[in-house]
Amino acid sequence: MVEHERTGPVDWITWSFSRVAMWAPAGIVAIIFYEVFMRYILFKPTLWVNEMSLWIGGMIYVTSGLYAMQQRSHIRIYIVYDLAPLWLRRTFDVLSVVCVCIFVIAVIWGGFGEAAAKFFRWEKFGTAFDPPIPATDKPLVLITLFVLALQAISNLIRDWPSHPIVRKAFDIGVTLLIIYCASLAIGPLMAGPDDGSSVPFLWRVGLGITLAIAVLLSVVGLIVDFNRTPTPMEESHDPAEEFDLPDEVLTGRPPAVDAASGKLDDEKK
Repeated sequence: MVEHERTGPVDWITWSFSRVAMWAPAGIVAIIFYEVFMRYILFKPTLWVNEMSLWIGGMIYVTSGLYAMQQRSHIRIYIVYDLAPLWLRRTFDVLSVVCVCIFVIAVIWGGFGEAAAKFFRWEKFGTAFDPPIPATDKPLVLITLFVLALQAISNLIRDWPSHPIVRKAFDIGVTLLIIYCASLAIGPLMAGPDDGSSVPFLWRVGLGITLAIAVLLSVVGLIVDFNRTPTPMEESHDPAEEFDLPDEVLTGRPPAVDAASGKLDDEKK
């Protein structure tokens, strides 16, 4: 797999955190193996493996869309898109980004209050292990959607390269927005039981560190890629054109090979 290049502050955040998420399925497999060993070998089943696997799996499911968006690998219907001229493709992309932003704004607007309430009262799952799945996954959905909208706009600006002033203004603006949102979140996040928050201390510290890392990544992405010119979509090409391959191979019907001689039937003729 050849990954799409990372350009800009949003790409740096998405790409870096996705590297951590890529190891999460291995963690799920490891704890399930542990559960199988404890249950069927030692006859001492655990109370936490099932809920932990659900918890981690939910986080993977929610955040994987960010990486797919950054890599331009999300599902799209190209029947009309590929037949359209470049100006119409650009129009389609702009409309899709507008629809994404409208959807994200609507979900965040409608779900922010509930997500904040679940987080600050540290709502748990209600099982024997009782992990704080509602308290963490509900806010994670909104945060992921927020970054997803920024990623979609960043992709649009770079796939159809805007004027450098527009691209640089967006990068500066999105970096300042991330810093501003992080500064707003620090105060409530650090609130303890005396302020009506039930979030455990270690969780508050860990989330604060995560916010600091996100801010640092956005600043690094801004500095590194500030003067970098993205590759226009018009210059994209089919990798198969770089190789001189017969039409039969490209269409999935390779030429017949004689079993005795090991030569192609065309070469024998």
